[in-house]
Amino acid sequence: MPVPKKKTSKARRDARRSHHAISAPNVIVCPNCQEQRLAHHVCPHCGHYNNREVIAVEEK
Repeated sequence: MPVPKKKTSKARRDARRSHHAISAPNVIVCPNCQEQRLAHHVCPHCGHYNNREVIAVEEK
């Protein structure tokens, strides 16, 4: 089996892993109920998407 000829330095190893960081989800404010929701998703609080009601949500 192939074996590395030289040890990979910490800088090169960590530079390769620079894109592995976790980013925060992109949340926006719902224009209907002013609650936070994920972008391009139906609002779980009011059921609206693209200024129209897509799903019926029960009142608490």
